[in-house]
Amino acid sequence: MEDHLQNLYEVLSKVEGYVYPNEIELNWSILIVLYPYITGLVAGAFILASLERIFKLRILKPTYGLALLTALAFMLVATMPLISHLGKPFRAYEIMITPHLSSAMAIFGFVYLWYLMVVLLLEIWFDYRRDMVIWANETKGFKRFLYKVLSLWTTDISPKAVALDNKLGYIVTVIGIPSAFLLHGYVGFIFGSIKANPWWSTVLMPVIFLFSAMVSGIALVMLIYILLTKIRKLSIDMACLDMIAKYLFYFLIIDFALEGLDQIHRIYEAEESFEALHKLVFGKLFFTLFFMQGLFGTILPLLTLGTFQFYKPKEQIRKRIYLVVASLILVGIFFMRWNVVIGGQLFSKSFYGYTSFKIGLIGAEGYLMASIWLIIPFIILAFLLWLLPPWKKIEVDHEI
Repeated sequence: MEDHLQNLYEVLSKVEGYVYPNEIELNWSILIVLYPYITGLVAGAFILASLERIFKLRILKPTYGLALLTALAFMLVATMPLISHLGKPFRAYEIMITPHLSSAMAIFGFVYLWYLMVVLLLEIWFDYRRDMVIWANETKGFKRFLYKVLSLWTTDISPKAVALDNKLGYIVTVIGIPSAFLLHGYVGFIFGSIKANPWWSTVLMPVIFLFSAMVSGIALVMLIYILLTKIRKLSIDMACLDMIAKYLFYFLIIDFALEGLDQIHRIYEAEESFEALHKLVFGKLFFTLFFMQGLFGTILPLLTLGTFQFYKPKEQIRKRIYLVVASLILVGIFFMRWNVVIGGQLFSKSFYGYTSFKIGLIGAEGYLMASIWLIIPFIILAFLLWLLPPWKKIEVDHEI
């Protein structure tokens, strides 16, 4: 009896005002926050690679291969937070063998498979096939076997074959750009199409998710490029880094403008849910929204990158500031996802009450599990960089 009363007290202590019984405990936790966050990193990294391949920004060449491998590493883990969240994760494959066209999540399974198998893997294969054939002849043992398997035992590296690889890779990249938009725009669509939740239900949600994805992916590649060149004790290509920062600044402006437009529209429209959302924003989400997402994740990086468009300090100072700015943006976008996913569950459908959310260290929905799914992509990326080092590629002309 005492245990029952204690549990009842803990549950009721989370509640403010009137909350329906099924709204006290949140159904979606930090793993569902990671799901749009990781897919956003994938889309943004791929878009950065596309700027070099499709739009001929050769100045971004040092980060082209790194961006592709980063997108692949995070793409391989993108669905794992969702699968970990499932009550029976070993049934996840059924989404592919029993398609349900009216389910938004079911369709996302096919979007994910298309982007992984057709876009990312094909582009990387066409880009590295020639090099894998050469490396297979230069290495021995297990690594040589891997190169032969990955190159599908092809040996033709004639100029005609390489030109065909470049042409097909270019076509795949062109297809990949709208596919990247579809991948993360669809994640935003899943949230934006939930009409019953006024915090999520907005037509701008897919667009906001898309541009925030570009911002986070570009920031991630910038961060990895700076740290990787430092680890390898090489000099950073500052022209490339400055150009990445410039595009990061542009996408950050658009992202900030879209989120601001969305909030202005909510304020002007002032539906019946407005008072509840106002209390949510200035209550439960005040710190994560205004400080972590707004001030540290958006305003400070925006002002810093904007200043650099007119005044550039010394290279050493810029490197350190770019490192800090990229880190702040990644944190800010994470809390943007947090504010959307968690924030949308903190208020009652009655608009007269709020619940609270506290995450534990261990367990299926704890910090430890979330940390694992954030660390694993970097382990995969380290393996990919060992196997397919972009700095060892023999450069060929990508012109069609």
